[in-house]
Amino acid sequence: MKKIIIIALVVLSVVSCQQSQKIGFVDNSVLINDYQEKKDIEAKLKTKIAAYEKKRDSLSQAFQLEIKDAELKARKMSQANLQKLQQEFQQKEQIISQQLQFEQQQIAQESQSKNDSLIKKVRAFVKDYGKTNGYSFILGSNEAGSVMYGTETSDLTQTVLDALNEAYKNKK
Repeated sequence: MKKIIIIALVVLSVVSCQQSQKIGFVDNSVLINDYQEKKDIEAKLKTKIAAYEKKRDSLSQAFQLEIKDAELKARKMSQANLQKLQQEFQQKEQIISQQLQFEQQQIAQESQSKNDSLIKKVRAFVKDYGKTNGYSFILGSNEAGSVMYGTETSDLTQTVLDALNEAYKNKK
């Protein structure tokens, strides 16, 4: 009788210690790339890039026209004036180049900053989603193979993406 009670206690303690853990995973690239806020950010950046490219092209065309005009005038100039004109054009070209490079760096920094912020936001959302829905773990799948296999029922990518997009839409 004592043995049965001891065995029953051991079985009960083992069973009570073994809590089932709810585990799921998301495909990181799908989650980020299909997130509507990321698409909106990309659209805004594409607009800025297009404006930058238009400005770059118009500055380049205007500069080329100035060079052609100067080439015509250069035929009638003395050697000293010609060298002075060449220096002026080199300085002007350098200034334009620096200005365009600065604007390009600004766009790149803005893009990096927004992407970093977006990733932090998605991670926080997944963490809250996991807590709210009783998950012990939500793993991230990527090309490097952090999740090599998972059943379809454990794949939370679309569910989390839908919830994430819904939260973004409600925030707008």
